[in-house]
Amino acid sequence: MDETPDLSKRHIRSFVLRQGRVSVAQQRAIDTLLPRFGIPYKPCSLDLDQAFGRTAPKILEIGFGMGDSTATIAQAHPENDYLALEVHTPGVGNLLKLTDAQQLGNIRIIQHDAVEVLRDMLGDGVLDGVHIFFPDPWHKARHNKRRLIQAPFVAQLVQKLKPGGYIHVATDWRDYAEQVLKVLGSEPMLQNTAMDYAPRPAYRPLTKFELRGLKLGHGVWDLVFTKKTD
Repeated sequence: MDETPDLSKRHIRSFVLRQGRVSVAQQRAIDTLLPRFGIPYKPCSLDLDQAFGRTAPKILEIGFGMGDSTATIAQAHPENDYLALEVHTPGVGNLLKLTDAQQLGNIRIIQHDAVEVLRDMLGDGVLDGVHIFFPDPWHKARHNKRRLIQAPFVAQLVQKLKPGGYIHVATDWRDYAEQVLKVLGSEPMLQNTAMDYAPRPAYRPLTKFELRGLKLGHGVWDLVFTKKTD
């Protein structure tokens, strides 16, 4: 007899798995370095201190792309540990290469859907911060429901944050920035660190694509909210 599927565990995915080309070097990094720096997805609670081998502030990065910013931040802030999530294999391979080349001991990678990692692997109150830099804007109106930053997801993130922990979102799409501002501003456990949009924090490096866009007059919006302490 077939089991009835658990619909409570289904969600609209905020990404499409594209079959991007994986270079020889990226594949080699996955084969040789993922066992060292990777954490397999398992539906059971993850001990972050054990995963990194120390007690330190834990920052979650969701959707790190090719990982260049992640590596830059981790190298500049060795006092923090960075749990980096990405579904696309070329990016995972590239960040593994950077982690090894720069001898970064404070990065761990999970190649899996962030919603399921949050739900199944992270306990409440374990994160000091969350970085979500340039999430897919799903700019067509009919696809807006696929955007990652939605009220239920933010509520889940807040549960994982320690009091005083932060959520930092950056986007180069104005209407997505407006949506993020509305969603984060409507979460009762969060407070904005600015009147609306925040200046770019010094720890977030400018990407080459961002610099190119800024030269063309395109905007970039940073939003930084903290979890209330009472």
